Amino acid sequence: MPDLLIELFSEEIPARMQGKAAADLKRLVTDGLVGAGLTYASAGAFSTPRRLALSVEGLLSESPTVREERKGPKVGAPEKALEGFLRSTGLTMEQLEIRDDKKGQVYFASIEKPGRPAEAIIAEVLEGVIRNFPWPKSMRWGAGSLRWVRPLHSILCILSDEEGARVVPFEVDGITAGNTTEGHRFMAPGAISVSSFEDYAAKLKRAHVVLDAEERAEHIWADATNMAFAQGLEVVEDKGLLTEVAGLVEWPVVLMGDIAEDFLGLPPEVLQTSMKEHQKFFSVKNPATGRIEKFITVANRETKDQGKTILAGNQKVLFARLSDAKFFWENDLRVAQSDMSQWVQALDNVTFHNKLGTQGERIGRIAALAREIAPLVGADPDLAEQAARVAKADLSSEMVYEFPELQGLMGRYYAEAAGLPQEVANACEQHYSPLGPSDDVPTEAVSVAVALADKLDTLTGFWAIDEKPTGSKDPFALRRAALGVIRLVLENGVRAGLGEVFAKGYPGADAADLLAFFHDRLKVYLRDQGIRHDVIDACLAMEGNDDLALLVARARALQDVLATDDGENLIQGFKRANNILTQAEAKDGVEYSFGADVKFAENDEEKALFAALDTAEAAISPAIEAEDFAAAMAAMAALRGPIDAFFEAVQVNAESEIIRRNRLNLLHRIRAICGQVADLTRIEG
Repeated sequence: MPDLLIELFSEEIPARMQGKAAADLKRLVTDGLVGAGLTYASAGAFSTPRRLALSVEGLLSESPTVREERKGPKVGAPEKALEGFLRSTGLTMEQLEIRDDKKGQVYFASIEKPGRPAEAIIAEVLEGVIRNFPWPKSMRWGAGSLRWVRPLHSILCILSDEEGARVVPFEVDGITAGNTTEGHRFMAPGAISVSSFEDYAAKLKRAHVVLDAEERAEHIWADATNMAFAQGLEVVEDKGLLTEVAGLVEWPVVLMGDIAEDFLGLPPEVLQTSMKEHQKFFSVKNPATGRIEKFITVANRETKDQGKTILAGNQKVLFARLSDAKFFWENDLRVAQSDMSQWVQALDNVTFHNKLGTQGERIGRIAALAREIAPLVGADPDLAEQAARVAKADLSSEMVYEFPELQGLMGRYYAEAAGLPQEVANACEQHYSPLGPSDDVPTEAVSVAVALADKLDTLTGFWAIDEKPTGSKDPFALRRAALGVIRLVLENGVRAGLGEVFAKGYPGADAADLLAFFHDRLKVYLRDQGIRHDVIDACLAMEGNDDLALLVARARALQDVLATDDGENLIQGFKRANNILTQAEAKDGVEYSFGADVKFAENDEEKALFAALDTAEAAISPAIEAEDFAAAMAAMAALRGPIDAFFEAVQVNAESEIIRRNRLNLLHRIRAICGQVADLTRIEG
């Protein structure tokens, strides 16, 4: 079985596109080969800035012969139907077979499709893949019609086996497939002929090209951390930047440079962001002080002076970039220390949404809502309102205009410089959080109040103008905002009815519909934490379901009790009681809820159930009132034994109508007492 090697060699492919492009090449080619009958043992895709490569091992040398039977028209059918069938099969009348069928005699065609050599199939598949490759952006150059992300220079396509390697002949837009590639643009230019994947990878390595992106990333990180460690420093981890830099070089050479003393006083986040965004540099910090003191850059070549000239050029450009950052920082500090209110006033001229007004108007709403929420989270209302009024002031600053990803963080620095209370400064940074399921949740009371107000204003506002998420579309990140509210409430133990809070938000929002949206988000959140969907539904059906902390406490307690034998078996007993009662009420047209009397009990098991229900009711009601759901669930689970014994010893539908009604009323007590805990009818099983 031969192995296939493909390389598409071009000008530099943007780093952000390389990983997906390699995966797309593998998927499209292997799907095409398998679809044409060529199976394989394994495949691997690789990318560098100038090439996409695919290795397919254990490929069939030809596709198998396929025999297909196709049913045609009935004998005696119109001539045109028969002619169409013959055209579709490529056969003549003499080659058709007549067989008996349920509805009479029918023509059958036996079609044999002979196998095709692998070369023919590969050429056909690869040409189609190249011509229709799903680049996010592509270009056409020269006189040809081919579109590629950057000009495509050559195609390597060979099959190799024990007998040697052979080129798969085909051509795309004047580019003829061959068996050659090129090494590093500067360190090993010129053609290299290859005979297999192992030969290809080894010759590229000798020609200063590391084919595997993961290997390049590991090399970069190892060299960078070793260099920093040797000087008692640490590289600031950034996996996204590491992946990007590994896509910018074919032969990574790691260099460490100094940051001029002028800039060491800048906030570390400013240095890190500026170097990452403008230069693709890694930050190197002093673990003792937290200061960013050096940088790591990755060159694409080795030089005789060990990178000194490259570092000098990088440091010159970096000095200019950081001079800009320092200018922004110093200007912003002057504003913050004199009067931050001018930044807030500037937001009166910034539109938040054409139906929801300006950022300035939104800040006023958030401030009023934060004051209302403050007592619910244990925050000082004056501090919460003050924090909300300055939380977004940094959006007007020069630094955040240049680096939007620093919003919030710079707000904290500027609020501290303005001498505002620390709780207010912290809220400026933390009120955007949590931004995702793994993001930290604020715990300081003022930050929690402002974060909730910010997200709830967004949600009630967009609900009021009927801009809700639909399907997979959520342009205003409202699902994320709702999850943020859920996590803020649950992780801080906030006790509040959301319906009441919605009423204090943007006017006109449909509170019931918004609460249903929250419940959907809560189901997703709790399912991810292992809480069963039917348990959540059973608790959502209870009164007070807009108090999320109460709702989740009930759900966790119910989940715990259902994990026990008593809990699991109680559900069966409850369902049996509920089904018998429901059927009897439907049949008799009455509701059996007028109180069962123990004097009509005929045996010990029936009397024991009366006593057990009295005990459970006495325990469950105060436990529910005290919100001690664990105790309430335990009291409910204790009914398992008496209910089981009752059904084993007693026939509910007794001959005596008095006894029957009494027992149905007793079943109603089971339903009512258990129903205080959760709607057990929604529990599956």
